[in-house]
Amino acid sequence: MLNDRSTPLAFLATRRSGKPRDLVAPGPSGDELLAMIAIAARTPDHGKLAPWRFVIVEDRDRLAALILDARRAATPPPSEAELAGLDQFARQAPALVVVLSAPQAGRPIPVWEQEMSAGAACMNLLHAANAHGYAAGWLTGWPSMSEAVRDGFGAAPERIVGFVFIGTPSRALDERPRPDLGAIVSHW
Repeated sequence: MLNDRSTPLAFLATRRSGKPRDLVAPGPSGDELLAMIAIAARTPDHGKLAPWRFVIVEDRDRLAALILDARRAATPPPSEAELAGLDQFARQAPALVVVLSAPQAGRPIPVWEQEMSAGAACMNLLHAANAHGYAAGWLTGWPSMSEAVRDGFGAAPERIVGFVFIGTPSRALDERPRPDLGAIVSHW
């Protein structure tokens, strides 16, 4: 069973993201989303800088327009299939939170550490969604790399860490191959 919430260890050992295109209603309520974000913000944060922001996207038409306009203005020119895929990207799953890295330059905490904290906040948001009984998927892709899309949510030096889509899985979650511990663990 994936995302087994029977115990904390079972939950962590079976954690699995949902594919955003497979997430359907019901999604979390506004109060549930805020509770998830409160959990996401309980992340390692050296220096207590809170170097991240969360944007709850409520207007998917506006998001689709932002992404499509940005892609049309970029080079090379997009294909119609790419534009259709980006439109679908903006509209999938019932809930969407954009997580931004908002590092504070000139602080004793290196920007790299602050960006790692933003990534940890994304992971905590996935855990929070699963703990509330939903599935979630963290995507990046072209929209996360676009300065024009980023500027729709905030200004440099902020960067989009991820689009976290949340909803109810329309089908059973698939397990994926996991790394062999012998290939990723060493002793020193």
